Amino acid sequence: MLRDYLSLTKPGVMSLLLVTEFLAMVTAARGFPGWGPSLVALLGGALSAGGASAVNCWYDRDIDAVMGRTRNRPVPAGRISPNRAIAFGLVLSALGFATFLWLANPVAAALSVVGGAYYVFVYTLWLKRTTKENIVIGGAAGAVPPLVGWAVVTHGVGPVGLALSLLIFLWTPPHFWALSLIVRRDYQAAGVPMRPVELGVSRTRQAILTYTLVMVLASLALAVWLGPVELAVAGGLGGVFLYLAFRVLQEGRSMRWARQLFRYSIVYLFAFFLCTALVAALVR
Repeated sequence: MLRDYLSLTKPGVMSLLLVTEFLAMVTAARGFPGWGPSLVALLGGALSAGGASAVNCWYDRDIDAVMGRTRNRPVPAGRISPNRAIAFGLVLSALGFATFLWLANPVAAALSVVGGAYYVFVYTLWLKRTTKENIVIGGAAGAVPPLVGWAVVTHGVGPVGLALSLLIFLWTPPHFWALSLIVRRDYQAAGVPMRPVELGVSRTRQAILTYTLVMVLASLALAVWLGPVELAVAGGLGGVFLYLAFRVLQEGRSMRWARQLFRYSIVYLFAFFLCTALVAALVR
C-alpha cells in the first residue's frame, strides 16, 4: 500500500525536478548552499511535486486505464480509491507550501504553489485534453523548480535562474514529443491530442528539431553570466541533442532514434544542470 501511494507522486519525474531545483541552488550560491536550505528545498519540493502528481493521477484515472504504460497505476487499477488519491495529493501540496513558507521564505513558497497549481489546473484539467499544444504551454510547470531553488538561496529570482527555467521550458516539448512518437497509439486510444496524433509523425519530427535548435541557442546565452566554459558545456551537450533530433527527422517508420533522443534528453537535463552548477562553483 505504501508503495502505491509513493507511485502516485511519480518518483521518476519528481527526482528530475528535485535535481534541477537543487543544482539551481548550487548555481545561485556559487557552491554548496548548506545543509539546512538544501534539505528544506528538497523536502518542500518533494511534497509539492508529489502532491501535484497525485492530483494528476486522480484526474487522469480514466485515460490512464486505457494507456498501456499507465493502466497499472494504483487508481485505475483499483488499489487506491479516487477520493483517497486526491486527499493524499492535497495534503502533500499543503505540506509543501507550509515547508517553504515556514522554513525558507515567502517567494519560494509562492513559486511552489504557482508551479503546482499550473500543473494541475492549466495543464492537467485544461490543456492536456483540449489542444495539441498541451506540452508547449503546460511545460511551464516543470520550469518552476529552478526558480524555487534560486529563491530559497537568494529570496528572489535572478537572470540566471530565469535562464535555467527557460531551458526546461524549451526542453519539455522535444522530450515529450519523442515519447509521444513512441506511444502515439496509446494517446490516440485515450483521446489525448498529442502532436503526432493531431498533426502526424512527420510534422512532429520537424517540431522536435525546431524546438531543439531554439533550446540549444537559449542555453548558450548562459555564457553571458558564467563565461566561456559554460559556452563549451552548452555547445557540447546541445550538439549531441541536435544530432539526435536530426536523426529523428531522417528516420522512417522505425522509432529507434526517437527512443535514443528520449533517453538522452533526460541525461542532457541532468548533465546540463550539473555542469552549470560546477561552472558556477569552480569558475569565478
